Amino acid sequence: MTDNNIYPIFDRMLSREDKEELLGQHSVMIWFTGLSGSGKSTIAIALERELHKRGLLCRILDGDNIRSGINNNLGFTEADRVENIRRIAEVSKLFLDTGIITIAAFISPNNDIREMAANIIGQDDFIEVYVSTPLAECERRDVKGLYAKARRGEIKNFTGISAPFEAPVCPALTLDTAVLSLEESVNKLLELILPKIQTKK
Repeated sequence: MTDNNIYPIFDRMLSREDKEELLGQHSVMIWFTGLSGSGKSTIAIALERELHKRGLLCRILDGDNIRSGINNNLGFTEADRVENIRRIAEVSKLFLDTGIITIAAFISPNNDIREMAANIIGQDDFIEVYVSTPLAECERRDVKGLYAKARRGEIKNFTGISAPFEAPVCPALTLDTAVLSLEESVNKLLELILPKIQTKK
């Protein structure tokens, strides 16, 4: 018995390797970071479709399906942002342990918060992709009208306007959607991740 009446059963559960063998794939975390409107979710959705065509099982996690569910009690304070990413990383680890390729699309605005996620998930499984689309282009698109609200002071601590964004130091891949088409971005991703996730059949 451990503290808090938790009884570990990990030694009796099927392993990640068992699940990966069943699915015929290796699970990894593809973590997209970048400003709001940079194209993270658009690329994630297109990547999921391409992997699905190849018979690979994926799960996308983004602000819409996380903040409307498991994290619907969190706001946008610094502490809440950290907790938001911590929970996402813990949920992602469960998906990886089930053999599922997991695709996360979150602003995750600083290196410390992304490092925390990578440490929870496991550095070897964490593929950081920086969607480096410049602020001017993201603001020009303003897909959700958030930049306009932030400029008017209606949204506080908005990343890129009133809160900073730290670019990743050594991302596995950098994609600028102001320069690259969606197809080009997805092709670069496939080149990077297919060797890591496909098994020999």
